[in-house]
Amino acid sequence: MLLRDARLLSGTDDREGDLRVVDGRIEAVGDLDPRGDERCVDLGEKTLTPGLVDAHVHFSLSGETSVESVVGMTDAELALVEAYNARTTLESGVTGVRAMGARGIDLDLKRAVDRGDIPGPRMVANDRSITITGGHGHHLGREIDGPVDARRAVREQVKRGTDFVKFMTTGGVTTPGTDPDTVALTDEELDALVDEAHRHGLHAATHVHGAEGAKAAALAGVDTIEHGTFLDDEAIDLLVDEDVTLVPTLSAPYHIVRNVEWATPDSARKTEEIYERHLDSFARAVDAGVRVAGGTDAGTPFNHHGSNAAEVTFMIEHGLSPRGALAAMTEVAAETVGLDDCGTLDPGTHADLLVLAGDPLEDSTVLNDPEAVLLGGELVAGHLPVGD
Repeated sequence: MLLRDARLLSGTDDREGDLRVVDGRIEAVGDLDPRGDERCVDLGEKTLTPGLVDAHVHFSLSGETSVESVVGMTDAELALVEAYNARTTLESGVTGVRAMGARGIDLDLKRAVDRGDIPGPRMVANDRSITITGGHGHHLGREIDGPVDARRAVREQVKRGTDFVKFMTTGGVTTPGTDPDTVALTDEELDALVDEAHRHGLHAATHVHGAEGAKAAALAGVDTIEHGTFLDDEAIDLLVDEDVTLVPTLSAPYHIVRNVEWATPDSARKTEEIYERHLDSFARAVDAGVRVAGGTDAGTPFNHHGSNAAEVTFMIEHGLSPRGALAAMTEVAAETVGLDDCGTLDPGTHADLLVLAGDPLEDSTVLNDPEAVLLGGELVAGHLPVGD
């Protein structure tokens, strides 16, 4: 298939021209001539971008006021929820995700998507988030006590086929009885988790709100910090020095703050206290040159799947340039989470594409409603003009 007369826009490039898709991948871009009976689709100068990549989603959650709502679900019920949320995410224009784990079902979902049994984005999947006994996310996670147990938890997940390891360095907003600003894991536990993940060739991602937690995780060698809500200057400097990527998830507190009257009292209190500090932390991290990958925390309270593209707008509003925000939620996110050959318009990469009516560098909200979504060159949502 030849997509003709488009604006080809990625996080690093912007040109006018054509794009050829062969066997699900981008074969060439530029001024291209049709081949024989090749299908040609004239995009009429619409914008063609890579599909979005969301580095932090929870398919097990669907925007409920509390995670308690899903704790009582059977595995079969939770699998159906995840399948529905995966399809919604794909059809909104997100063609790649890092799924952050829930009772091991993300791994089953990924295998089903890979087989083509159900529709969904390309996935990097986790087994269960690792947390201290009674810590943040313990409802659906793997609780540990001590560094030996931490290593055992990682090895269990490697055995089950996890793509990465996620753990909770601090408390969280949505788990009652935990403090987002308090370090939960010991230095010995952190060292064990990161070392064991890296020994198996996996990246290590950690939930962190407080500055002390960010410092401890960075010094332990973690690869990504999720949220980074209360970063101070020392923590930001460490993220730069240790080459740690920040996944800010600005969408998560935004949606709770704007629905505070329906949130649980605990979530409402915590979010109102941290929201402005979160935005300030993000802006200062951007100014300092911290590497940012776009992620939404989709599934958390009122943060519904399918609205993922709003994260691009939030990142622009609070520090990143429009092109930087687009890059953060395409090629940077793909590279960060290990989704190879995704997030760009380079020849040889997957033809995961969005057709947009407008210019996302001028109006990022056009990403919220793509005219067409292609995964591996196949139309999965919207429509393309009738081809020749």
